[in-house]
Amino acid sequence: MSEPKALTPTPAGDTYKGWLFKWTNYIKGYQRRWFVLSNGLLSYYRTQAEMGHTCRGTINLATANIAVEDSCNFVISNGGAQTYHLKASSEVERQRWITALELAKAKAVRNQAESDDSGDECPTSPPTSGQGGGARNSNSEVQSTLRTLGSKVEDLSTCNDLIAKHGSALQRSLSELEGVRLGGDTDGKIRQVTERATLFRITSNAMINACRDFLSLAQAHSKRWQKALHSERDQRIRLEETLEQLAKQHNHLERAFRGATVLPLSQSNPALDSKSSGSAKGDASDEDDENEFFDAMEDPAGFITVPADPKYHRSGSNVSGLSTETGIDDQSLCDEQSLGSNPESPQSLEVEPVRKRRTKIPDKPNYSLNLWSIMKNCIGKELSKIPMPVNFNEPISMLQRLSEDLEYYELLDKAAKCQSSLEQLCYVAAFTVSSYSTTVHRTGKPFNPLLGETYELDRLRESGYRSLCEQVSHHPPAAAHHAISERGWTLRQEISLASKFRGKYLSIMPLGSIQCMFEKSNNHYSWKKVTTTVHNIIVGKLWIDQSGEIDVVNHRTGDRCHLKFAPYSYFSRDVARKVTGVVTDKEGKAHYVLSGTWDEKMEFSRVMQSNKGENGTEGKQKTVYQTLKAKELWKKNPLPEGAETMYYFSSLALTLNEPEEGVAPTDSRRRPDQQLMEAGRWDEANAEKQRLEEKQRSVRREREREAQRAANLPEEGVEGVEVAEDADPDDSPPHTPSVHQDNYESMWFERAEDAVTGESMHVYKGGYWEAKDHGSWDMCPDIY
Repeated sequence: MSEPKALTPTPAGDTYKGWLFKWTNYIKGYQRRWFVLSNGLLSYYRTQAEMGHTCRGTINLATANIAVEDSCNFVISNGGAQTYHLKASSEVERQRWITALELAKAKAVRNQAESDDSGDECPTSPPTSGQGGGARNSNSEVQSTLRTLGSKVEDLSTCNDLIAKHGSALQRSLSELEGVRLGGDTDGKIRQVTERATLFRITSNAMINACRDFLSLAQAHSKRWQKALHSERDQRIRLEETLEQLAKQHNHLERAFRGATVLPLSQSNPALDSKSSGSAKGDASDEDDENEFFDAMEDPAGFITVPADPKYHRSGSNVSGLSTETGIDDQSLCDEQSLGSNPESPQSLEVEPVRKRRTKIPDKPNYSLNLWSIMKNCIGKELSKIPMPVNFNEPISMLQRLSEDLEYYELLDKAAKCQSSLEQLCYVAAFTVSSYSTTVHRTGKPFNPLLGETYELDRLRESGYRSLCEQVSHHPPAAAHHAISERGWTLRQEISLASKFRGKYLSIMPLGSIQCMFEKSNNHYSWKKVTTTVHNIIVGKLWIDQSGEIDVVNHRTGDRCHLKFAPYSYFSRDVARKVTGVVTDKEGKAHYVLSGTWDEKMEFSRVMQSNKGENGTEGKQKTVYQTLKAKELWKKNPLPEGAETMYYFSSLALTLNEPEEGVAPTDSRRRPDQQLMEAGRWDEANAEKQRLEEKQRSVRREREREAQRAANLPEEGVEGVEVAEDADPDDSPPHTPSVHQDNYESMWFERAEDAVTGESMHVYKGGYWEAKDHGSWDMCPDIY
């Protein structure tokens, strides 16, 4: 075995190299390996030749524990992840390694602490002209010198501890040697004293060298430290005075700008007015200082922010010219002030006291059930055909889940007030994202509605809207939804769910489309939903992710917002649940950039300029978006207190199943198994659920027999064609609607083709609210 090299100072830090025996396993035992200690890292190789290309392992001494087992063995461990059992050829060699390792550990701990605090030590203001470069260099030199001196002080402290330890051991050996009798144990005692004296000499030499280095550095840099300290102090005083003067000048300029840009309403430029009002609120300076620069490759997933060109904010003429170029202005009626101050707004009128809604439901019982015992034979099947107990449900139906999309109806209220169709599109896009915020903790499955089941959400007094849902098909399950607001918007959707259980996860693919119309502008928007995935079905904690892309299209103007929901990845550095988007006009020119998360908030930034860059590394052309400061579009409401024991329901969801007078007999509030589950009586709820499902099967079989009799008549054609319950919807005859196979005529909706989008969907045909006013529900079927 070659003798390990001595401790040698290097520019990168102290380095120590040599051969040690490392424990590998019980078959091979200890194996000879080449170890290198450098910069707080202990690495090993099979041979010295491997140092240039193959490292067999490395352990960071900053978090490691060094323990001595016997005269030649010692252990290095960093808390369980890595443990090296090492053996030296002699006690002297082992002690040399222990000394080097302890010195390296102390230095690594100190360097780690300095790196954590480096942000506070660095200057936060850029250097001014003149002495700025010299001050930065002086500060860097002082910091480097202080680090070096600190390293030497640590070495002195460690060596002092080791000298005290080895000196005590040497003193004990000398005392034992004095009392020993001449005989056989004399040689052993003398050898022990010699080894300990050698250790004492090694440690003493290390401390002497460290003292010599520290003294020489202190003598060489003492005068320079004083000079650098005075220079830094003078520069800080000058910088504080300069900042104070700049702040005063900025305040005077801002006040002068406000006074110069206040014009009569009839003579003012809309874009200039918006800038003036923004200045009055303190936003103009923020926009100057915090502009953003977005860089994307045709895919709005990744953005880079840098300061924008200040030319867009220099004068009112530039702002006006920009407004003319983009075709839109900054003035918007989409803020809360315009909604509150609008004399026609229902909120500004005196209305009757509205009903106080409930804020709590019974806590969820702690029932345990083996999911695998139920779903192991259902892999690959349609979720709607798997008999599931209420233990995996939440006490609301899918119709009520659809009504929850209106949790943030205020976004559509703001959109209805927008003068710019492009800005209106931003709020509609934020509304599409907000509908997913209630799902982040909601791992329970909603009740599958019975065919003909309805749900009304009447918030006309509180919020100015009311909505109606109906289950229009059972196989596959499909629901139609219609909502109308006094604020000038109408929302309708028809959603059919396709779901597959894949063992580890469950994928839910919504089919159908959502449409939103605004009365004032006649803008007609449509979009589709993304895929929902429930992970850790069998093992681990359930969690939900949303992934896919959405195109929100304005069919009147051709404007489009492309949203991308990034799927969660363990290896991604991006924010979890990230959503990004770009709003473009019919020519493809970008006007707004959207960013945020589907469970927290969304922001939008106005695009001032966009350029096509050079081809990237993958051959895709990059688009550079230069934007103003981001503004908040939507933010999630906090969950009510105790939501974790109430199925993580939002404040709106807690009220959805609350009993209400005058609703239809088919309303989800009247569903008995759902009410029993909410009350915590799950055993009774399971029995009632089986009864309702069997009743629905009987009604379906009777309807199929009637359809078969009708199909035998020559004049009926294909209207009565039925598809088996377990058949694939895509295998239906070409003239039969592939989405609806129940041969069921809806009570409140009718199938029609939309004149704008050309889509065929169920639309509200009227009559429900009139029937509620008169209390005439004779046409409603008995489904419960």
